[in-house]
Amino acid sequence: MKEAKSIIEAYRKVNFSTQKAALATVMRVHGSSYRRPGARMLMTDDGRWTGAISGGCLEGDALRKARQAILNNRPSLVTYDTMDDNSATSLGVGLGCNGIIDVLIEPINELDIFNSIHLLEKFVEKGELAVMATVFDSSIAENPYQGQRFLLNGLGEKYSTIGHANLEELIAADAQKAFVANRPAICQYTVDEAMVEVLVETLHPGIQLVIFGGGFDAAPVTSMAKNLGWAVTVTDDCIAHLGAKRFPDAENVTLCQRDQVSTDIVFKRFSAAILMSHNYKYDYAVLKELIKNPPAYLGIMGPKKRFDKMVDQLKEEGIYPGDAWAATVHSPIGLDLGAETPDEIALSVIAEIQAFFNNSKGGYLKHLDGPIHDRSAYDDRLLNNIYEQLNATGSKKGKA
Repeated sequence: MKEAKSIIEAYRKVNFSTQKAALATVMRVHGSSYRRPGARMLMTDDGRWTGAISGGCLEGDALRKARQAILNNRPSLVTYDTMDDNSATSLGVGLGCNGIIDVLIEPINELDIFNSIHLLEKFVEKGELAVMATVFDSSIAENPYQGQRFLLNGLGEKYSTIGHANLEELIAADAQKAFVANRPAICQYTVDEAMVEVLVETLHPGIQLVIFGGGFDAAPVTSMAKNLGWAVTVTDDCIAHLGAKRFPDAENVTLCQRDQVSTDIVFKRFSAAILMSHNYKYDYAVLKELIKNPPAYLGIMGPKKRFDKMVDQLKEEGIYPGDAWAATVHSPIGLDLGAETPDEIALSVIAEIQAFFNNSKGGYLKHLDGPIHDRSAYDDRLLNNIYEQLNATGSKKGKA
């Protein structure tokens, strides 16, 4: 969400009377890469860009390709083979990512109300999970569908530039599946006896973080979450804890009585709540309200014995939801980073929430047997085929 907002903001500043712009989007990755499919970069013909498609090694060449796409007034698919030393030489950098990256570069027509940036705007405006499908490759030499898109948001609204009714129907079905599964996919379709490839990606609205308790250690959590582009609300039932100057990075600082939490606070699909007032009675009262209106993630600051005491009290009052519910509560909160100071604790807490929503265990990357980024079985098979071809022919595929 943060990168999408930055790209939209940069797009709005482009003076199209004197400038031209293009968008580069990572469509497919085989092997390793710095960015995943869906990473974007807005470029203008004066050499400026916003966003990124790599760790800095591909952006310069993408700018050159963007100027060509603008000149031709049509999108193009560029393949960067970072497994090939010759590609690194031609780009003037040492890549070493050991992967193949397909990037769609398309000129932006500011008069097109459904251009790729305007579709991103529609996603950001709604603030809901959305799925965007982009046609990027085809067996047709002059791909008439390249760059066409289909957007489905959480409100059921659809926007489409797909110029083929059957193709749109096929994409819409897979977009709905991706929306439910919350996972991106590369889809292949046969249209008029031609193969068409489409990136179906999930666009996340960003995490909504609600911090209950306006203590001094809530400030670094707020700042760190803000830097990640999260929407942060700090709430308490004591007005003295909610001075605006204490939480300049919070999107909302609001007074909310502890017994009104379930009605006054609205949680969404990507909502996280943290109880960190250090006031047992306040935290317990809020916890009882959150049982009625649970967020996706719930964390409680303090030792495990503190939460165990809350569980015992819930049982005594006859409102304990059960052990399955208790197992979902993160208390003590945070990853085991050896944190001591408020800033270190904030890092631990934010890291755990990030890991939770990414369905990650939060361990050392060096202990992973496979790639850092999740990859489909289709990608694994395709990568194996590429290596087999390289070994068999000694040739290199897709030089930049």
